[in-house]
Amino acid sequence: MVRRIDVAERRARLASRHRLTADTRADDPVEVARSLLALHGTDPSSVYVGAWARMRDGRVRDVERALYEDRSLIRLMGMRRTVFVTSLDVAPVLQAACSRAVAARERRLLLTMLLESGVAADAAGVQAWLAETETVAVRALKERGEATAAELAGDDPRLGTELVMARGKSYEGRQKLASRLLLLLAAEGLVVRGRPRGTWTSHQYRWAPLTEWFPAGLADWATQEAEVELARRWLRTFGPAPADDLRWWAGWTKTQTKRALTELRPVEVDLDGVTGLLLPDDVVETARPEPWAALLPALDSTPMGWQNRGWFLGDHGPRLFDRNGNIGPSLWWNGRVVGGWAQDKQGEIVCRFLEDVGADARSAVRVEAERLAARLGGVRLTARTRGRTWLEEELAT
Repeated sequence: MVRRIDVAERRARLASRHRLTADTRADDPVEVARSLLALHGTDPSSVYVGAWARMRDGRVRDVERALYEDRSLIRLMGMRRTVFVTSLDVAPVLQAACSRAVAARERRLLLTMLLESGVAADAAGVQAWLAETETVAVRALKERGEATAAELAGDDPRLGTELVMARGKSYEGRQKLASRLLLLLAAEGLVVRGRPRGTWTSHQYRWAPLTEWFPAGLADWATQEAEVELARRWLRTFGPAPADDLRWWAGWTKTQTKRALTELRPVEVDLDGVTGLLLPDDVVETARPEPWAALLPALDSTPMGWQNRGWFLGDHGPRLFDRNGNIGPSLWWNGRVVGGWAQDKQGEIVCRFLEDVGADARSAVRVEAERLAARLGGVRLTARTRGRTWLEEELAT
């Protein structure tokens, strides 16, 4: 018989595996990143706020130490061409299973733009020119140790080559080659985003050689083996779930997803009429946790871990997601989204419930809001790389 797993058990798994209960909170941001596979890093503040929500006593200093001093966390472009922060044991898997394909697309696009810019007469000439320029960029970065794209662009005239973005479109723009080349080299596992310019909320990064994190370079996983390993880790973190959720999350094709799952041979379970998948050694029922509340940041890895979110989101999506499918700050109570939060003009955290949750939930959310406010220390968060949600607009005014 196919085992049925109800919504209550899925929410219990989410609570414990994503470290959202008081009993499962971590002492280290690396533990948090590993538990979630990766922290969504497009908005730099989401990394910090998402880690704090799952730590017993996290501070800005703890996350910065892991990222820039211990270098036990690393930023890389992974699933769906999105920036993530992950642990060093997971990074080579993400790079081989996702970043490698991203890099191939980025290289093709850059070669096209360079051909249009006239750096060489034909495609072969452009490839040779780019290979030489890549060597120059990596060497300059190693000599500097750490640098911004603008600083590198001044080190060699080739790195200052101007590229035309979206040529012929109404939103046509221009960009220095150094910026685009660093994105490519990062996707290929040669450079990495380092400490930002400004505060921890800044997204203007300095760049550094990847060897500062991996002296011997990233472990060289075969692509298909890495896909299997990533699918295994995803099922451990986000399962049970339909195969389509994995395909969406990883940014894979149906063929890639089917191939990885065939190797894993997951167990099929019934998710209220939808076929879900679990690892064969992960079918034991999860105990229900004590009541818990959480304030999760925009683009948090938990709500962005599935494409089909009805079992924890309900009907609240239109108020909590922007037009591009990015979630804003969310309020959680016992494994489901019950509202959202934002900062008002004075920087105070304001919470809005979208349903009647009772006095216990309101009290628990208030405690978490105070805990987050103490960590922010008056810092104002702003929407980065996404639009503000309907609820954010309302609460901010």
